[in-house]
This record gives sequence, C-alpha cells and structure tokens, in this order.
Amino acid sequence: MSRLNLTIDRVVLRGFDAAERQPLVDGLKAELARILADPATRSAWTQSRRTPVLRLGKMQVTRGPAGVRKLGGGVARAIARGMLR
Repeated sequence: MSRLNLTIDRVVLRGFDAAERQPLVDGLKAELARILADPATRSAWTQSRRTPVLRLGKMQVTRGPAGVRKLGGGVARAIARGMLR
C-alpha cells in the first residue's frame, strides 16, 4: 500500500453562512476519502508533486446544509481532476 499525504492549507468560503461551512467541509472530506479509496486514483496520485493553486472554475451552489455538502463533493471531484492532469 502506498502512502499519500494530501494537505489543503486553506479553503476560502466567501458568501457562505457560518452554518453552511461545516457541511461543505464534511462533503469535501467524505468525497476525497471515497476518491482516494480507489487504488487506481491512489496510484496516479503517488507521484510526488506540489500544486500550489487549483482554480476550479464556476460551480453550481444550492443553499442550505444539503446543498453545500453536495458542493463540497463537487469541489473534491474537481480537485481530483486537477491533480490527475
């Protein structure tokens, strides 16, 4: 099993209510864990590299805890796509 260390120093959440921040982070963490559980993805990510900034582009936002949790999952998938380029 290879070891993978992913560090996200900062997530900038402008325009979100305080109550929406934790569900977004929870969605992000859950989806990253799911993505990284895939052996093929882990294998592709094991090459040591640093990506200082990923610009993810526009994403659909639905307000409320369920909507921002879904957004967190979308952010995680966009991170995965950005890292696999």
